[in-house]
Amino acid sequence: MSANGEVTVRAVSATGLVAASCHLHRTSPVASAAFGRSLLSGLLLAAGKKGAETTQLEFRCDGPLRGIMIVANGVGEVRGYVGEPRVVLPPKADGSLNVGAAVGRGILAVVRNAPHYKKPFTGLTSIVTGEVGDEIAEYLASSEQTPSALGVGVGVGADGRVTSASGFLVQILPGASEASVATVERNVKALGERGVVGRAADEMVGVLMGGLDPLTLVETAPRFTCHCSVERVKRTVRLLGRKDCEELVAERGGVDATCEFCGRSYGLTGDEVLAMFAGGGGDGPGEEGEDVLGE
Repeated sequence: MSANGEVTVRAVSATGLVAASCHLHRTSPVASAAFGRSLLSGLLLAAGKKGAETTQLEFRCDGPLRGIMIVANGVGEVRGYVGEPRVVLPPKADGSLNVGAAVGRGILAVVRNAPHYKKPFTGLTSIVTGEVGDEIAEYLASSEQTPSALGVGVGVGADGRVTSASGFLVQILPGASEASVATVERNVKALGERGVVGRAADEMVGVLMGGLDPLTLVETAPRFTCHCSVERVKRTVRLLGRKDCEELVAERGGVDATCEFCGRSYGLTGDEVLAMFAGGGGDGPGEEGEDVLGE
C-alpha cells in the first residue's frame, strides 16, 4: 500500500506453481495459458485477506475450455481445474495463443466466503472478450466498485511447457487524489510497455509503486494446495441420499471418486457407504452448503 493509503499493489511470480498445476492437469498450450492466468488472478484477488477467507473464480463459459474453476485464500494457497484441458485451437494472426476464443462468452462468478460470513458474497459479470485479466478487472470495477488494473501473463514454450507466470493487481481506493491516480496510470503504462511475463514480483511492485512511497512489503509463498480427503468424499457421497447410494452399492459394490482439483482417487467399499446411513439418517439429499470434495 502507498504511504497515503490511496493505492494498493499486489504482484505474484509463480512459474513453478503454474507449471506444476498445468502438468498435473495435462493441459494443452492454450489451456495452460488460460488456466495459468486464472490461477494468478485467484492468488491476486485473495491476497491480503485473512487465511480462512476464500475467493472462488468460476468462468461459466461457452468456449471449448468448458469452464475454469479456481479457489484461493489469503495465505497463498490455490487450486483449480479446467473443464476441457486438452483443447487445441489455431493461434491468433500474431502467433499468440487464442485464450479469448478458448474461453468464449458467458458469466464470471466470483464468490468470497469466510467462516464469519452469514452467507457467501457472490458477484456476477458477463464474459465479453474471454481474456482472463480483462474479465477480472471488469468484475472488480462493476461488482466491487474498485477501479483496478490487472495484468497476468503466462509464457508457454514450443514444447508446450509453462516457462513463466506472473501478474499484478493495482487498486485505487476511495478518496484517492488525482495525483495518485495519474501516478498509477503512468506506472501501469510503464510496466505494460516492459511486459509482465517473466517479471519478478518485487520488480513489478517497484515499477507500480514508483513515486507513491510504498510501505513495507508483505510476502507470501504461493502454493498449490488441495483439501480433499476421504472424509470429504464421504460427506459428498452422503449428499446423494440413502436410496441412490444403496443402488450404487448394488450395481458397483462401492463408490469411486476422483478429486477434480488434484486428481487424487478415492474408493469406498459397500460396507463403508452403507455405514454412513446407519441409524436412519441421510434418507434424502444433504442441505445446501454442506462441505464437498475439494472445497
